[in-house]
Amino acid sequence: MKNELQNALDELFTEKLIPFKLIAHIVAAEGETYTVRFFDSRLHSMRFSWEGNIPFKEAVRAAVFDRVKRMSPIERYRDRASRHKQTSQHPNTLD
Repeated sequence: MKNELQNALDELFTEKLIPFKLIAHIVAAEGETYTVRFFDSRLHSMRFSWEGNIPFKEAVRAAVFDRVKRMSPIERYRDRASRHKQTSQHPNTLD
């Protein structure tokens, strides 16, 4: 469970959907509620529910994305990442 959760976190960061890398240190489950503790000053912990109706990894991705979105200007971050990707693919040339 912890490995799958960390893979989802890594994917979100690699895909530039969250602006900082998160490392899950403790994952605890109580029924359908999961608590994840991070060693990060921006996000100490979070809780989410998973009922098994979607893959666990997708539930993690949605919960983390939503939590980070509420605490940061993620849309501006995504726009900035998108512009960076475009300029790196099409560098300015001098005539």
